[in-house]
Amino acid sequence: MSDAETPSIPASPLAEYKAILRAVIDSRPSGTRQRLAAAIGKNRSFISQIVNPTYPTPIPVQHLDTIFHICHFAPQEQRAFLAAYRAAHPGRLDDIESKRPMRRLVVELPDFGDPIANAHADRIIAGVARGITALMSANENEDDAEPGGKS
Repeated sequence: MSDAETPSIPASPLAEYKAILRAVIDSRPSGTRQRLAAAIGKNRSFISQIVNPTYPTPIPVQHLDTIFHICHFAPQEQRAFLAAYRAAHPGRLDDIESKRPMRRLVVELPDFGDPIANAHADRIIAGVARGITALMSANENEDDAEPGGKS
């Protein structure tokens, strides 16, 4: 097999988990990248960066559950991804895994008949959810800082 025919092997754990994500997304229906971008509140160009093994942009840990949900990772794909993610970012998953478990809430909104208006409404709802999570985290940190917590 010539060098041109040899599949490129990821050089680092970061490139490895990005290659796994890229393969998963490429095997999903078209529009998955756009749905993922909307779900995490980022531009589609950000998705292109986090799925490209040649870019050093890491995937933020807080987006992993959303990525797994939107991209419908198979269990073996998720295990391989998480193993490479742990190797690339030692300890980063520990913070997430030790925090309060999250739950998913499905909210039905009216279709505004305009993709821009629909996307804007989606960003508002996602922002509210992130704000609630941040508020909860801030309160937990305050509780930890005060002897005995708040009463």
